[in-house]
Amino acid sequence: MLSSGSTTVKNLPLKRRLCFLLKLVCFVSSVLLFCEFLIYYVVIFQCRWPEVKGGAHVGEKETSASVLKTIILADTHLLGEIKGHWLDKLRREWQMERSFQTALWLLQPDIVFILGDVFDEGKWSSPQAWAEDVRRFQKMFNNPVSTELVVVAGNHDIGFHYEMTTYKVNRFEKVFNFTSGKLITRKGINFVLVNSVAMEGDGCAVCSTSEAKLVALSHKLNCSQQKPNHSNKRCSDVEKLPASEPILLQHYPLYRKSDAECTGEDSAPPEEKNIPFKEKYDVLSQEASQKLIWWFQPRLVLSGHTHSACEVLHAGKIPEISVPSFSWRNRNNPSFIMGSITPTDFSLQKCFLPFESRVFTIYCAAGALLVILVLAHVQLLTPPFYFAQRLISKHKAV
Repeated sequence: MLSSGSTTVKNLPLKRRLCFLLKLVCFVSSVLLFCEFLIYYVVIFQCRWPEVKGGAHVGEKETSASVLKTIILADTHLLGEIKGHWLDKLRREWQMERSFQTALWLLQPDIVFILGDVFDEGKWSSPQAWAEDVRRFQKMFNNPVSTELVVVAGNHDIGFHYEMTTYKVNRFEKVFNFTSGKLITRKGINFVLVNSVAMEGDGCAVCSTSEAKLVALSHKLNCSQQKPNHSNKRCSDVEKLPASEPILLQHYPLYRKSDAECTGEDSAPPEEKNIPFKEKYDVLSQEASQKLIWWFQPRLVLSGHTHSACEVLHAGKIPEISVPSFSWRNRNNPSFIMGSITPTDFSLQKCFLPFESRVFTIYCAAGALLVILVLAHVQLLTPPFYFAQRLISKHKAV
């Protein structure tokens, strides 16, 4: 049977064979182009900036200039030289690069926040490996001048508390211009960056420095907002900041018992939701969480680390959003948060990236169709019409 098929192929005119080969190349190229490039535009194009009610000031009519368009993502986990396979790196980094660059081009945000664990092996990497990881990150997450990029430290970037050293913290701060207790104010909106790994509360050098900066910043913000417990005398020499309640940005979530109350298609899997969280490892300790709430009285907390989505309410009024991982290595359905923010209000909307399972389904369907076309072309697979015709002929002969 195979030799007969081979003879048939050889007997086909050269022009017909070349034409068929060209069609196959076009088909395969079209599938690759769609799955590896165009699909990101098709999916992200459907995302829309959420509407926000409040303008820049009370009583002022809202304008597009008064709203800060913000993208928040977390846990990219760029693979390193120790645990990262080259094919895994190539695939995941291409996916994240195309998603990020497509989102920038289509959505044109004012600022992008990455909430830690940028790297997977920052806690271990040598100076040479660190430099290579940074180079790859800067290529993947290259941003235009019109869009600001702000990165927060995570435990995989500088190590868990027992692995964290001044050297690792300093090299991260040097690359990303990050310090715990740093204030970023854009369009009258205050963002507080927190090194949550340093909120151990044991008085370590990095922890003490970080907490001191946070306390000083808290004092400035409270004075600017005219908090009752801050007298005019204590605030007389303090630099005034915009009187807007801050938004906390950190890697570890504030304390919660587990993800049992979290809902949504990108929340933790059912078998993981009821697993208790370990303080200072999965979430901040209760003490550290209470300190941050007491110091800043934030109107919103944004965190990462768990790789799954969750929305919780602290002290009955302070919402926290845990942002899921941006990497397909951690999720089948990565996403990022789109935020429209003003000094008095905010509105958030989730934008899902292409589901990896759907991309694989497209590839499998295209592969099956390709096999059928090739078999039909070499006449190893009888076209349905001729197969039915032969059955009818045989039936009449009987």
